[in-house]
Formats: sequence, C-alpha cells, structure tokens
Amino acid sequence: MTGTSREQAVPVKLIDNERTIVTEWRFADGAETGWHRHEHDYVVLPMADGTLQLESAEGTHYAELKKGEPYFKQAGVEHNVINASGGDFSFIEVEYR
Repeated sequence: MTGTSREQAVPVKLIDNERTIVTEWRFADGAETGWHRHEHDYVVLPMADGTLQLESAEGTHYAELKKGEPYFKQAGVEHNVINASGGDFSFIEVEYR
C-alpha cells in the first residue's frame, strides 16, 4: 500500500527461477512502485533516458538515468520509486538470489 493516489507502475516478470528474477518495470508519467524493500542484490538497466524520484527514510532525491547504462545496488534498499520523466519510462531489473 502506497498511501498515495498515484498510478502504480506495472511489473512484468520475464524470468523467475532458482537463481535470477528479471522484471520489466513500466511506468506511466508520475506512476510509482510503492514502498518496498529489496531482498536481493540487483541491477537496473534503463530502457530510455529518464528521471526517477526516489523516496527513502533518508529523504527524497532524484536520479537521472541514461538508456543502456546499468547500476547495481545491494539487498536491503527500502524506497518508493516514482517516474518524474514527464512521460512513459521503463527499466529492466535483474535480482540475484
């Protein structure tokens, strides 16, 4: 539950096996994932240039993402991800079990 009236991002599970989870996240303008905690290390690969608003316990900040430029995060990240790109946005998330 997000506690907001924002549209929800749409996760499309592409792979889910004993070692890896691959999800495409599709965001309409202003859509959010909702608050969540990452249970696994993960890599995000943006499918377009865009801006994400990241809400966490430490506050809110913005990340500028570039198409095809991945980033890595360790398990334990807790946040809400909001599309602040001004249009549709998507990324591929690869989680390692």
